[in-house]
Amino acid sequence: MKKTSKATRRNIIGARVRQARLKSKPAVSQDNLAGRLAAQGICLDRSAVSRIENQSRYAMDYEAAAIARALKVTVAWLFGEAR
Repeated sequence: MKKTSKATRRNIIGARVRQARLKSKPAVSQDNLAGRLAAQGICLDRSAVSRIENQSRYAMDYEAAAIARALKVTVAWLFGEAR
């Protein structure tokens, strides 16, 4: 794996993922989100979802798209481009 500088933030969608997950009716747990992603063929466990939310894990573009679908938000919203 390629070493990078000691950046504290490894993605810009983490806070929005948590926000969308908790604002869903009913709220979606990290484990449930991991299950929804698995149903789309994306292998992220609860720990990986947590690290994305904490911005300590990189989020690949295809993961961001799958997370948006699973949480019923747009990719643009995840990236802070839409309200």
